[in-house]
Amino acid sequence: MTASVLGSFSVLKDHVKLKVVQDAPVIDNIVFRLHYRATFVLLLIGSLLVCSKQFFGDHIKCMIDKETDKILSAVVNSFCFFSSTFTITKYMNASYLNANRIPHPGVGPYTGAEETVHHAYYQWVPFVLFFQAIIFYIPHYLWRGAEGGRLKKLVSGLHMAALSLQDEKIEVSKDVSIPSKADHMKKIQLIRNYFVANLRVNRTWAYYLGICETLNLVNVILQIYLTNSFLGGSFLDLGVRVVEYDDWTSGVSPLDMVFPKVTKCIFHKYGASGGVEKWDALCVMALNIVNEKIYLFLWFWFIILALISGVAVVWRLASMFLYSKSDRFNRVLFSMACPGYSKPWYALQMVRDYHFGDWLFLYYIAKNLDNYAFTELLSQLEEEKTSQGDTHYNQALSILEDGETLFKKV
Repeated sequence: MTASVLGSFSVLKDHVKLKVVQDAPVIDNIVFRLHYRATFVLLLIGSLLVCSKQFFGDHIKCMIDKETDKILSAVVNSFCFFSSTFTITKYMNASYLNANRIPHPGVGPYTGAEETVHHAYYQWVPFVLFFQAIIFYIPHYLWRGAEGGRLKKLVSGLHMAALSLQDEKIEVSKDVSIPSKADHMKKIQLIRNYFVANLRVNRTWAYYLGICETLNLVNVILQIYLTNSFLGGSFLDLGVRVVEYDDWTSGVSPLDMVFPKVTKCIFHKYGASGGVEKWDALCVMALNIVNEKIYLFLWFWFIILALISGVAVVWRLASMFLYSKSDRFNRVLFSMACPGYSKPWYALQMVRDYHFGDWLFLYYIAKNLDNYAFTELLSQLEEEKTSQGDTHYNQALSILEDGETLFKKV
């Protein structure tokens, strides 16, 4: 059984990476990763759990009569699983259960006139969970395509820039090397040239990131309502009802109402004389033991994820206004993105003159560089801005002088 369990979860090995990958660029934030990594993996695990018989045995087991042969029992099990089972509404009552008038919640004498609730969702749970996992991955897929690997090309090889003190390149291991001082400065110069030459392109980069972050928020909200529709309108307040319920020993819990453990199923067959026989089956829903726990966990996870995603979007909007108005905001944010002993934050005053998209791109560059390399980059960007300012001043002065000369001639 251990081998089967490991085999079931081996599909997740490419998505759960415990080993730190060298030169892996940071192109998003932790809230974004909660969507396409944590939620994606959680939903896949749920999908695998409800598909694996080795964990919980048969998904459904129906009882008709003690003399029923095994072939007919197997047929009834299959029929009740792919058609649907039902519970009787009036028997979802704690008083019936506590008075021993019924053996299980929702199960009792049935004449055909009673109001019933049919349960067919259990057939589709693994498919819906897998579909939801794919949907949670889509914003990251779109963002990775729009980002185009720009940050990786720019910052590749600079994760050990602080050690670039020698004139020659040092090979630490097969996959790790310390660049020479000249290579280090050349790489910083490349980043500076790219940043300055692509200021307008950087804005598009930032817009795509903001759109994908908004997609994450919209998606998780839609997933809450999709799950609610899938469970027959019982998901929106599921967590609240479970938290408020306090009679777990003798009452009918909210989980029993949504995920009944014992249900009824009607099966018809031809008898020996050719007449139609009606079989009233009692079905044990072993799969609902895990379904209730999966969806209860998802209720709390989706709510928390929606709140965090909403805060992330609000933060992104707030940063659009704060970056150009507060030097302290820039100091705190960039010190968190690129911590270190050298703090040239005086140079960050210049970023207030950038467009928000350029500022955000510079921030993600800072997240991918060590403090030493980012210090060099800021110094070069400040020199570039100063030289451009001097050039513009000289051009303006030349125009004024030419105008004054022309005025004197006139």
